[in-house]
Amino acid sequence: MIPFLVLVWFIAASKNILFWFYLWQLKEYHIGRFLAHFQTIKGRSLLFNKVLFLKLFLSLIFLSIFLFGWRFWDENSLFLGKLIALGLTGAFILIYFFEAVWVIKNLFQKRSKAPVLTFKTVPLIIVGILIEVFVFLLLFQEFVSDYPFLMLGLLLFDIFIPLIVSVLVLLLQPLAVLRKRQIISRAIKKREKFKNLLVVGITGSYGKTSAKEFLAVILSQKFNVLKTKEHQNSEMGISQCILDELKPEHQVFIAEMGAYNRGGIRLLCKIAKPKIGILTGISEQHLATFGSQKNIISAKFELIESLPEDGTAILNCDSRYIRAKIQGPDYKVKVKNQKLYSIQEKLDVWAESISVNRDSISFKVLIKSGESADFRLNALGKHNVLNLLGAVAAAKELGMSLEEIRQGIQKISNQEGGMVLKKSSFGANTIDSSYSANPDGVISDLDYLKVWSGRKAVIMPCLIELGSASKSIHNRIGEKIAEICSLAIITTKDRFKEIKKSATEKGMKPENIIFSEKPKEIMERIKDFNNENDIILLEGRTSKEIINDLIKG
Repeated sequence: MIPFLVLVWFIAASKNILFWFYLWQLKEYHIGRFLAHFQTIKGRSLLFNKVLFLKLFLSLIFLSIFLFGWRFWDENSLFLGKLIALGLTGAFILIYFFEAVWVIKNLFQKRSKAPVLTFKTVPLIIVGILIEVFVFLLLFQEFVSDYPFLMLGLLLFDIFIPLIVSVLVLLLQPLAVLRKRQIISRAIKKREKFKNLLVVGITGSYGKTSAKEFLAVILSQKFNVLKTKEHQNSEMGISQCILDELKPEHQVFIAEMGAYNRGGIRLLCKIAKPKIGILTGISEQHLATFGSQKNIISAKFELIESLPEDGTAILNCDSRYIRAKIQGPDYKVKVKNQKLYSIQEKLDVWAESISVNRDSISFKVLIKSGESADFRLNALGKHNVLNLLGAVAAAKELGMSLEEIRQGIQKISNQEGGMVLKKSSFGANTIDSSYSANPDGVISDLDYLKVWSGRKAVIMPCLIELGSASKSIHNRIGEKIAEICSLAIITTKDRFKEIKKSATEKGMKPENIIFSEKPKEIMERIKDFNNENDIILLEGRTSKEIINDLIKG
């Protein structure tokens, strides 16, 4: 019995260790983001769930037995005592048996959640598993003949795995910080050797990835360009890109810059030393980690404040927070060259005659100097015009004509725009916009669906890390869903009530806005959205399981 008991416990405990390291890695070892996760319903369910309550209840029973003696475990004990002992042992084995089966099932279905193996996660995982083995051997050696002691120790270790893993992460954090500083220092020294390298920094609450991709394609017509890779927008990501990718032949380096606290963008600028800075827009995204909207605005403008005097600041003036900042009495930056772009009014760079089609956008770009050109962008959604205008303004600063820019734009695909038109597994038109999510992006993506004349459905989770603005933002999303869609499937519960309430108040039928996180149930609800003019929008960080079931290949 002991070998089986140990096996199922070890499988379950190892899975829990890997999951909690995965969660820390997912939140980029950022304490604020890690703690913010437990403000969500899924996050709270990790700490308050039926399995954990069963383990706690069983632990309390074992603890009570410990306080009042183990007499009924004796071979000479009464039949009732033996029956109780057998029942408790069976309960322990059943809990871990079913948990182990669940682990193995997810492993075979490739649904397990484990950290990506990196220089940081490998030693953490090794230490975590060694602690698990050490605790088991210690308990086994001391209590091999005392089942209750052994099972109580194993239960308590499993229950405290989240705390153990978190302590390990935080204890090793000084070493990680030291290594990070060394890598950043090396990247700064290497960057300083490239005196003629021109760096474009791009930041914002939304649109920065698309702007980076657009600009890279355009500039590649004339320059040797290096850009940061997908999700490579942190101090470690940019530093690693410089160390691993930057070569003497590169003329332009485009660095996407992201941060969760004030001072983060300033550090990225110290590493990359941008001469041109593009601020794509500011929203309430990551309000929970920044603490206030004022902090978000200040953090994003660190890019503009870090530019040299002979640099160029390129700003999206259709963003209300950017406009309010630059029109405020306290706005002072050392950079003398500032370019403002818009699709709402005529500034330094603007667009007119915008026509949004299913697979592209047509519009006219005009420059304050008088130059103009007709563009066709192979990207989805009107918001991508703004993302492109920031790239156009940067390319103009680097000496490219609008004709050269137009030729480069012809090489841009849906992929660079962040929204990709695909066919579902049952032939339906599907928009994959699951790369990331922010309030303005969700509204813009829903607006794009207007170009489709058939029925419209959206599948999306609630947005996270919005702090005190979360409720009002989800109310706004619900209103937009009611305006655009005939069906909405929300895959997380956090703000589902707000979305449904605001959508139904705007006239949407309650039965057409549902909560579901089950792929089979979701597929059943949308399987008839397969007419030529029907469209399904996959928005935000929708689970990979749902995406894989819905979209071919």
